[in-house]
Amino acid sequence: MYIQGFIIAVPEGRKDDYVRLARDVDPMFAEFGATEIMEAWEEDVPDGQVTDFRKAVNAKPDEKIVFSWMVWPDKATCETAHEKMMSDERFKEMPADMPFDGKRMVFGGFAPVFTFGR
Repeated sequence: MYIQGFIIAVPEGRKDDYVRLARDVDPMFAEFGATEIMEAWEEDVPDGQVTDFRKAVNAKPDEKIVFSWMVWPDKATCETAHEKMMSDERFKEMPADMPFDGKRMVFGGFAPVFTFGR
């Protein structure tokens, strides 16, 4: 199992646009091998004294935090999927007016060391 995690700042007024984008794009990730995808909208994201989710993505006052992850069978499947996406015409048709600033997105890949309740 391999996990990709994402933290994204999305303007509160663009929530519907973000959800629409996720509904359009996430099935493509599944087509390429993702076994689970979660898109979660901020409800309780406290400000930290040193760092926090909002600071990590330099969120503006009118932005909400999206915490998202994808589960892949393994890192190789994830890497192969991303290679395929680069040449897939559907990914080249992404909207010019994305509902978030991708330069401020935080993301990474993780190998689980412990799972419970799965």
